[in-house]
Amino acid sequence: MFVLLSIFMTLPPLLLFGNDAPNAVAFAESAGLVFALGVLGILLAYGKPRDLKPRYMFVLTVSSWLIISLISSLPFYLSDNAGISLTDAIFESTSGITTTGATVLTGLDTMDQDLLLWRSILQWIGGIGIIGMFVAVLPFLRVGGMRLFATESSEWTDKALPRMKTLSRGLLLVYVVFSILAVLTYWASGMSLFDAFNHGLTSIATGGYSTSDLSMGKFNSDLILLEATFFMMIGGMPFFLFVREMHGQHGVLWRDQQVRLFVAILLLVPLFLTLYRWYINDDFDLASGYISTLFNVTSVVTTTGYASEDYAAWGSFSFVLFFFLMFIGGCSGSTSGGMKIFRFQLSLIVLREQLMRLLHPRAVLTRNFNGRAVSDEIIASMIAYTFIFLLCFMLITLALASLHLDFTTSLSGALTSLTNVGPGLGSVIGPAGNFASIPDAAKWILCGGMLLGRLEILSVVVVLSPAFWRS
Repeated sequence: MFVLLSIFMTLPPLLLFGNDAPNAVAFAESAGLVFALGVLGILLAYGKPRDLKPRYMFVLTVSSWLIISLISSLPFYLSDNAGISLTDAIFESTSGITTTGATVLTGLDTMDQDLLLWRSILQWIGGIGIIGMFVAVLPFLRVGGMRLFATESSEWTDKALPRMKTLSRGLLLVYVVFSILAVLTYWASGMSLFDAFNHGLTSIATGGYSTSDLSMGKFNSDLILLEATFFMMIGGMPFFLFVREMHGQHGVLWRDQQVRLFVAILLLVPLFLTLYRWYINDDFDLASGYISTLFNVTSVVTTTGYASEDYAAWGSFSFVLFFFLMFIGGCSGSTSGGMKIFRFQLSLIVLREQLMRLLHPRAVLTRNFNGRAVSDEIIASMIAYTFIFLLCFMLITLALASLHLDFTTSLSGALTSLTNVGPGLGSVIGPAGNFASIPDAAKWILCGGMLLGRLEILSVVVVLSPAFWRS
């Protein structure tokens, strides 16, 4: 992973051909150091057995995301002109690799293009890393929701390896094709090639890093907002289903229950919110307003974090609605964060089951999702995740509040880090602000929250538990 990351570190100055790449030396130094660490690790482990037991995979998963978040900050920290502190550099790289999109950088419109490009590349790397982790690693560790959708990818036996290699190649191909399509679409719609390339990478990765402080509001185009909405929706869907469609299993994408609910939320919620905005504002343009509302709702639900305007200023109802939308997230097996659609669907199934048992105590009830029986283990895992999520949400909110941040900033900051949305709510870290002004201690706390949310929390809790190391 270090060797691959060092190769990606060489891309910003190479893609810019030396122009607008004043930090080429910083990228070269960073790439050289990371490459040397990678080679050293290969030499130290050469010839030793590689037994992928669950215990080692837990440690590898958590430590790799943590260490890559740290070393990805080197180009920011070593840059000559930006003057980025170590804390800010690590916050920016952690937000990038976890595809959160929260930023401490200002003046993006005039910032060095190589640093802007590195931010986008980080989110693109994080996006494909997230897909691979959710499809192959977390099911093997019995964490996350992919056991409901792709049990065949959760085996790490010799028999399953060829199947996993085929799936991995398919996922990478689909991811690259959608990324290229997004770049070309934005470019054809009037963006410069540089802006199109950056936004194409971060749209599919549902990361949300932009090349302007105004985010997507810079372009002031309904067409671009619709295109971004489409690619964010693609990024929020299960990529393994795109692979199955590609291999001839036509219709599996739309037959998936979480995809249908995901699309319904993204179409109906903006419709009702648009009607509300039209009701309270006589001069409201319905067509353009719906596109703007659809874009911003999709950005929050898919945890992308783009903004075309300050949606926190749409009224108290919109403010509260966006807060709750931040919980949802996309589908399992996508690049999105959040609690994921399927957990809400499972909760409704359990609620219905309990109500039926109250009405018919002797009834024999089946618990099915997507045509599969849902085991008690899956339900227990969902309940455990929900509890630990809310507990972490409470603790991070309290920790931020102890640093004298206001209630809205503390609450939405904790939520946006755990769900990997990006911008929070309020005047400080809302869509019209950023995280530059908060204390360094708060930035470190939020870095921990971003990693917790990206790794589905439970995998981190397992590694941090004393019983894991005693046994």
